[in-house]
Amino acid sequence: MYYMGVDVGSVSTDIVLIDSNYNVIEELYLKTKGKPINAIQEGFKLLKNKYNSKQINAVGTTGSGRHISSFIIGADAVKNEITAHAVAALNINKNVRTIIEIGGQDSKIILLKDGVAIDFAMNTVCAAGTGSFLDRQAERLDIAIEDFGEYALRSKSPVRIAGRCAVFAESDMIHKQQLGYSEEDIVRGLCEALVRNYLNNVAKGKEIKSEIFFQGGVAANIGMKDAFENALGEQVTIPKHYKMMGAIGAAIIAREALMKSGEKTAFKGFNLADMTFTSKSFECNGCSNNCEVVKIISKNKEIGSFGDRCGKWGNKTAV
Repeated sequence: MYYMGVDVGSVSTDIVLIDSNYNVIEELYLKTKGKPINAIQEGFKLLKNKYNSKQINAVGTTGSGRHISSFIIGADAVKNEITAHAVAALNINKNVRTIIEIGGQDSKIILLKDGVAIDFAMNTVCAAGTGSFLDRQAERLDIAIEDFGEYALRSKSPVRIAGRCAVFAESDMIHKQQLGYSEEDIVRGLCEALVRNYLNNVAKGKEIKSEIFFQGGVAANIGMKDAFENALGEQVTIPKHYKMMGAIGAAIIAREALMKSGEKTAFKGFNLADMTFTSKSFECNGCSNNCEVVKIISKNKEIGSFGDRCGKWGNKTAV
């Protein structure tokens, strides 16, 4: 029997299956491309050929698209990314005190004490340092993103790049190229600039203590890991499933929720991969919030709604 975690983000949709010992049995990394439902269905098409729906004992969702995915899948637990990442990290190491998480579009810091998240901060305004920004710079330099970190480690004399803004960072990189600096020194300079940006903005005022975990897609860049270690003077650990930590945390949360309640899973099965879903929105005039509510419809039946602040529509999820 397995437990599923689904992390729907703006860049990627991550799906994992874990066993009762929290070992990762299956992991899927899919591009969201602005269509979270399609991404989930793509993942389910792959899973239905290997697993039976009855093998899934619980399902948890997280990420920016956690509500819409919970309606479609039939989730047993819906949690924010902060909680999901913290749970996954603590499952690996109970002594984790700081989590640095940098994904495709945002970055965050999570501080923990005695196994509990006590503080966090997020940066969703500036794209500097996120995965999409690094992808764009790697493409502009004609360097495979997988090799970006290796270039940084080969640097002998990194240049200083202005990293407080994505636009300024890119302009400064172009200027340094025109001056004849090597790609290795520019890439290393960029990594150091983005780490400074993270520490001066996202982590501003936060006391970073070891042990430190580095999670999210950007953790694949060993240049960023090395730059963090140099800036902090501490060892930074990248967990094995660094890209999937949100989904893993969601799966663990779902398993523990059903163990506590004793209920059966609400999972609707892998056949959702073959269904057709449509979305319709309307403005609720029930109060001054005037929320834009989105309805998910399949076969002329409302599957669920989300977007309301009070739960008036969201609590009417169809079975």
